[in-house]
Amino acid sequence: MLEQFKVEDVLFIDIETVPQEKEFRQVSNVLQELWDKKSTQFRKEGEAAADVYQRAGIYAEFGKIVCISAGIATIRNGLRHFRVKSFAGRDEKVLLTDFAQMLNGFTIPVGKKELDASKNICGHNIREFDFPFIARRMLINGLKLPAILDIAGKKPWEVKLLDTLDLWKFGDFKHYTSLKLLTTIFGIPSPKDDIDGSDVARVYYQENDVERIAIYCEKDVLATAQLFLRFKGEPLIDPANFERVI
Repeated sequence: MLEQFKVEDVLFIDIETVPQEKEFRQVSNVLQELWDKKSTQFRKEGEAAADVYQRAGIYAEFGKIVCISAGIATIRNGLRHFRVKSFAGRDEKVLLTDFAQMLNGFTIPVGKKELDASKNICGHNIREFDFPFIARRMLINGLKLPAILDIAGKKPWEVKLLDTLDLWKFGDFKHYTSLKLLTTIFGIPSPKDDIDGSDVARVYYQENDVERIAIYCEKDVLATAQLFLRFKGEPLIDPANFERVI
């Protein structure tokens, strides 16, 4: 499985998102009305739009990115290492700009204009969540999409996105399996040892701890890389060979 993909040519990513505002009352009147309409799709009886505003973070139109973590495997002295860097902070445009610059550097060889065909991006549920969220927020912030994310008009085999969720589905489009479940059944140390996705908005708005969010996001990136290695039947990366790039 996945023999044609070299792990060292794959950039593993994960994102963390929050609602655009701390509280619903801080949202503009127009967006409040639009959220009211949007949230009718999932609100329970008796719930108001404000009651479910914490879910706004999963929609690119009502949320924002506070962290993108990206990791890559390398071979040194015969051992596989894993380096991860986070683009995090309160200025979404800045972190998206920095991430786009890094992404172009990873996928386009120096002195060339075309993408390196061997390079891929990988994440868990990246096709349904991370990729479209990043692309939409870049456009909302007036940024040009990195070439590898500009997939309009491309044929399916030209899209360089690998999704560990899709790989596990084996064509079963009704099946969803969480990263935590997959890491558990494959014997991979769980990344969920501190906070989980439901805590991110609280940690961001109440604790003002972006660093904690970045560390959590980085653990998901490593877990995704380890899962990819399991799918390929290759040994896991020794946690001692994990390095954060500040």
